[in-house]
Amino acid sequence: MSRLEKLKELEADLRELMRKAPSRTYASLARQYRETLREIDELEDDKDDGDEIAQILDDRDADGRAGAVRESRARL
Repeated sequence: MSRLEKLKELEADLRELMRKAPSRTYASLARQYRETLREIDELEDDKDDGDEIAQILDDRDADGRAGAVRESRARL
């Protein structure tokens, strides 16, 4: 099980605990819930945006635009 999957399970558990929590413990659960959501977002962003340059080049290829580096036209 990956860290992201574990964090998503923790998020679901915390959400359930917050529903049932008395007012005395709600604030600490809410704080941990927010921290867990922040970590999930960071991991998902890292997974999606691992290589920004590769993403730009892929987008250019998909649009049919020329790349930044042209093939050499020199004859060897």
